[in-house]
Formats: sequence, C-alpha cells, structure tokens
Amino acid sequence: MEQQDFTTSFTVDASPHKVFDAINNVRAWWSENIEGPTNELNGEFSYHYQDVHRCKIKVIELQTDTKVVWHVLDNHFKFTEDKSEWKDTLIVFELMEKDGKTELKFTHQGLVPSYECYQVCHDAWTHYIQDSLKTLIKTGKGQATPKETAPDSTMGENEDHPTDTKSIFHRLLIKTPVEKVYHALTTQEGLAGWWTPDTIAEPVVGSISRFAFGPDYFKEMEVIALAPYNLIKWRCIKAFEDWIGTTLTFELEPHQKGCTLLFHHDGWEAYTPEFASCSFDWALFFRSLKFFCETGKGFPYPEFDK
Repeated sequence: MEQQDFTTSFTVDASPHKVFDAINNVRAWWSENIEGPTNELNGEFSYHYQDVHRCKIKVIELQTDTKVVWHVLDNHFKFTEDKSEWKDTLIVFELMEKDGKTELKFTHQGLVPSYECYQVCHDAWTHYIQDSLKTLIKTGKGQATPKETAPDSTMGENEDHPTDTKSIFHRLLIKTPVEKVYHALTTQEGLAGWWTPDTIAEPVVGSISRFAFGPDYFKEMEVIALAPYNLIKWRCIKAFEDWIGTTLTFELEPHQKGCTLLFHHDGWEAYTPEFASCSFDWALFFRSLKFFCETGKGFPYPEFDK
C-alpha cells in the first residue's frame, strides 16, 4: 500500500491574498533563524534549529494567491540514522476560496510514516501550520521560533547553591515537539493546564509567576533564565520555608519521538520529609504535563494525584 504524505489543512476567515502573504512571511510563523529570500520565485533560503536540524530550500512555484511550492535541496537531522531525510521532498501550500473564506491545504510530499523523523515532524508541522501560521493570519502575530542568541554558559548550572545541598531530579520523554512543551512550561495558559489553574505567569525574564494551591497557599517564582525551546529556570521567592531560595530548571532536548525533559530542583538543605513529598508530587505533576502536551488534557491541582 502506498504510504501517505503528511498533510494538514484549515479554513480561515481571510482572503486568499492575506493567506498567501502570510505563508511567504516564513520568519513570522516558522522561524526567525532563516537566511535568504522566502517570497521570490527560484529564491533559496536556509533554516536551522540549533544543531538539531538544518535544511536548504528553494521556492520553485509561486502562484499568487493560489499555490506555493518549496523544494528541499539539502537536509540534516541530528537525531536520525539517515541524516538527510527530507532531502528532495516538496513542501506545498494550496489555497482555495470557499464561501468568502480561504482553505489552506499543506502537504509535505515525501514525508511518509517510514521516515524515522516522521512523528516528530508530523507534530512540529502541525504546530507551525495549525497554531502559528493560522494565528499569524488571524491576529498578525505567529509563534515562530525566536532568533537564536549565543548561549549563556551559566544558565543551566547550579551556581547559586553550596555544593552540599540536595537536588530533586526527574527525566521523561514527552511525545510532542519541544515547541509545544516549552509553551506549556512558560505561558500562563500552559502552566494552568498541568500545574494549577490559579496561575499568573508570562514568559519574560525577571517576571514573577504566582501559583496558588487552594485559598491559603501559593508559590512565587522569579523567572531568571529563558532560552526558547531549550531551557527555563526559576528561583523560588515565596513558598514553604524549605522551598525559598531553591532553583527549578527545565532543560529540553529534541528527540526523534518528541522531547526529552530533564528537570532539577536544586538548593535543598537536607533530605527532609518536605523534600521527599515534593519529589513525589513533581513526578505526579510531570505525568500531568506529559498528558497535557500529548492529549491536550492534564491533571492540574487538585486532580494531580487522582
């Protein structure tokens, strides 16, 4: 049986011309880490995501308000045995006006289930087309991968605590792209979906996030580091006494099946009963996070231990 190319589509209340312009504004919905022209026939541009994925693409068809076709000239994946998956595939955007609205059909011709990268690429394209591109068309602002900057060598280190302090560690595979996991760990909507619905947060370094657990208890975290799709770090400033001054670090790494999360909660003074209870609760909440990212429904407080 012939394998099916990946495809996804949506209908939006906008003209074909507006949708066409949004598609060609690739840096606004896919990635700011693109070099070269994306809106010129026979133009070539390069894309990269850290050292995980890079490719070179040529615009081979550009029918105004109707169709856009890209040819993947070269490709490299870090996480697959065949590093060149995607090479010589076609990425096709087809537009059709229906009842005053526009239907967009996206097809990655050659991206088939036998590819090792298929699942993670399936989920990533779904995010960028269904969430980012659609949002760009509707609101003027997409969810593109931000421009990469030189990493801060101290961001992931436990430099804030004496060497004899204790740490909680958890590691898990979440079968959804790093972009979606990062969103769940940084935005108010995402955090409310798996930790506690009573959340006030924004993805800005220096901001204070507030997480309430019932009417009488809340935690406040200062956001001290953000590296999109890679790392989030908080410092606890209000909570139970054992928590205050500890740091919480979420490290994300792309995986062929989605994303690996490494979490460490550093700076505990001793192996106290609160330490033990907290470690167990984090495991339950990360189950909630995994379900939230993979299915859209988590088990935030007070349902996390049901």
